[in-house]
Amino acid sequence: MKCLECEGEIPIPEDVIKGEIVTCPDCGVSFEVHKISKDSFELRPAQVEGEDWGE
Repeated sequence: MKCLECEGEIPIPEDVIKGEIVTCPDCGVSFEVHKISKDSFELRPAQVEGEDWGE
């Protein structure tokens, strides 16, 4: 699967499940596996919560 950010190749495990987070090894962007049918799925940018530094 191609990364939506840099178009690098993201390795997807064969046993991937809906909601699982995968990360691009090239640019480090995380994606959530959104929809899975028998052999298809799509990636969407993962909602990453930032650090709360006590502000």
